[in-house]
Amino acid sequence: MIQRFANPKRFDAIARRVAPVMAVAAAACLAWGVWLALFDSPPDFRQGDTVRIMYVHVPAAWMASAVYVLIAVASAVSLIFRHPLADVAARAAAPFGLAFTFLALVTGSLWGKPMWGTWWVWDARLTSVLVLFFLYAGYIAVWQAMEDTQKAARAAAILALAGSVNIPIIRFSVDWWNSLHQPASVFRAEGPTIDSSMLWPLGVMALAYTFLFAALWLYAIRTEIAARRARTLAMMVASRDEAADGTGEARHA
Repeated sequence: MIQRFANPKRFDAIARRVAPVMAVAAAACLAWGVWLALFDSPPDFRQGDTVRIMYVHVPAAWMASAVYVLIAVASAVSLIFRHPLADVAARAAAPFGLAFTFLALVTGSLWGKPMWGTWWVWDARLTSVLVLFFLYAGYIAVWQAMEDTQKAARAAAILALAGSVNIPIIRFSVDWWNSLHQPASVFRAEGPTIDSSMLWPLGVMALAYTFLFAALWLYAIRTEIAARRARTLAMMVASRDEAADGTGEARHA
């Protein structure tokens, strides 16, 4: 199944059809989710309307971790199996993961000010998400710092795999340490603790984020494939011109 998408041309043909579908699904879910979050769901009996920040913050936090897991898996595939599109997929996902992490941090601060009385605390969950933000930034910086694509892909993949240890820390930080952050309330063995009137908008917004990421990610992969193809052609043309100039100089000599 993996080898089926190894051919960039085949992948591009599939992505060209799938990406618009993902974009339409994202727009529909986002519109529905915003309506549910603003007009259909009730205010919380303690947090009031401040709870509506949750519909932006929680899906962003979920996606921040999920995208990093995707990058780590793609990096492992790139290192182990040398899949030609694995490092492309990982690199294309990183800016969106960085954006989701930034959104989670900002909206978390907006929620924390009225609830905790401060914009920021060095809480285990907040600190580990901040570390995730720097991991994304470092991953992107590695790609930009190296001109050799193969060396950059290897270095970035090693960084991504090393940083993946932070994901379980984010997930279980509220259980391992004393934390101001509330414990898991959706993905629990005993079932969600959130009322369905709030769980539905949260789920729809999570779908909207997922579809939006999928659409943008596919477009980004296609763009990266086209850019690499253009660089390869430019190098071939430059090599041909150098060979032609060398031949001409040899004849004149």
